[in-house]
Amino acid sequence: MHATHEVTNQSTPYVGVNLFRTNRPLRDALRLHVPELELARLDELGAEAGSAALQAHARRANAHLPVLHTHDRQGRRIDEVEFHPSYHALLASALRHGLHGTPWSRGPGGHVERAAAFMLFTEAEPSVLCPVSMSYAAAPALRANPALHAAWGPKLAHTAYDERFIPFDQKSAVTIGMGMTEKQGGSDVRANTTRATPHGKDGWGQRYAVTGHKWFFSAPMCDAFLVLAQTASGLSCLFMPRFLPDGRLNAIAVQRLKHKLGNHANASAEVEFDHATAWLVGEEGRGIPQILAMGALTRLDCALGTAGLMRHALSLALHHTAQRHAFGKPLIAQPLMQNVLADLALESEAATALALRVAVAVDRTDHAPDEHEAVMRRLLTPVAKFWICKRGSHFAQEAMECLGGNGYVEAAGEGVMARIYREMPVNSIWEGAGNIMAIDLLRALRGADVLPALERELAPARGAHAAFDRAAGLVLHSVEQGVHEAQARILARDLALVLQAALLQRQAPAFVFDAFCASRLAATPDVFGLLPAGLDLEALVERALPEPTPQETS
Repeated sequence: MHATHEVTNQSTPYVGVNLFRTNRPLRDALRLHVPELELARLDELGAEAGSAALQAHARRANAHLPVLHTHDRQGRRIDEVEFHPSYHALLASALRHGLHGTPWSRGPGGHVERAAAFMLFTEAEPSVLCPVSMSYAAAPALRANPALHAAWGPKLAHTAYDERFIPFDQKSAVTIGMGMTEKQGGSDVRANTTRATPHGKDGWGQRYAVTGHKWFFSAPMCDAFLVLAQTASGLSCLFMPRFLPDGRLNAIAVQRLKHKLGNHANASAEVEFDHATAWLVGEEGRGIPQILAMGALTRLDCALGTAGLMRHALSLALHHTAQRHAFGKPLIAQPLMQNVLADLALESEAATALALRVAVAVDRTDHAPDEHEAVMRRLLTPVAKFWICKRGSHFAQEAMECLGGNGYVEAAGEGVMARIYREMPVNSIWEGAGNIMAIDLLRALRGADVLPALERELAPARGAHAAFDRAAGLVLHSVEQGVHEAQARILARDLALVLQAALLQRQAPAFVFDAFCASRLAATPDVFGLLPAGLDLEALVERALPEPTPQETS
């Protein structure tokens, strides 16, 4: 080997790390909301998600894209999508850790534990979680058809992944996808043209023949789908399996797979229905409310997924800058770099806090009536989805810059930071882009009980920082007075920031809360690395370091 090829001053691969043990902000948030939660399962997942083996699967699943086979060699239509074995290994891991339907059958704390696990798994590989997220959201919707729920519910909660393309009754576990979006309507699902006509009844209830198309059909290799179609009573929610009860393939023709910027391991498709068979879920004509209920859960997952990606991008940046030397000392010790890293650490912790708070509201309202948590669930979902996902792309770009050119290189899938950067925008787009979230926030604010619920949520942090008190007062005034639609994004941002600050005041050390107030509430968030003088940058970076302290490893 030539002497010039000796590799020096390069960081080691970020593998072999327990992603849960090294995530102090996540553990502190769990300690605040569910102090009784048993952490063994999260610890196990943290070790697996940070392992070299799972990271290798993530690389391969993204490097080898899904392939559509519309026909078999004899010319028969099969519409099967082939995935790399690593995709199946990742999905098997996700189901084994209960990220799909299991929280609905667990006791209190199940949704919060699942949210933490979702963030941890996102650090390993986010795109395979699309069918997992949709299965999670679809599980409670199936209750509106007791016969379908009885047949499919147990398999939807089963943790033994089954990759085979066969009828559901022959499988251990199943996944459920969704088909809502059409090319002429997008977010305006009322413009959908897909039609469903009654086609008899059977043990699963009212049966329909469905004809039309879907412009985005997520995870086409799921075992069944919830779709929207026009019936005589309006848009209705229908259950459409890939295989019919008699074992025949349903009339779902996969036209092509989308070639996306990121999200490469996941297959997104365009499909046509030619008298495909589906069964009614809930009441005919009530498809919109059902979709909104499911959408609230997938929107939560968008926020959780972005928070998880933020954490991993931050960990990569910290890991690299701690080992990379320039101008006589490690990058992490350079004042400007330290400001950037501390700012990213603040953003990551705040995102984790807000996303997990939404999961807490889901958990508490799932197990018992809770008026306050019901309001917070409705309010926080669009706020968290809007703000966390909007910040994701900016965050990833800044974290990538910490690695320099190495962060920009794909390297046959080994460039994890590049993969994160490509993945970030989709969470802001899927399940309702920014404007949709802002409009949904305005709808949520129409409730008479919103203002007292917000006052209660913010009360613990009152008096802790002058900037917080000022910002909270302005936000509450805006909520009380109402805002024009054109200013809804501003209100969403301001709500997110004061809610994040209030959460940090309760679950994080004082220096974290003070830094957040000084940089986000006393000033307008801009590019990262603008933390004002007087903050404890070293403490902020130390708290975020992905290496455990000696006490934590004992």
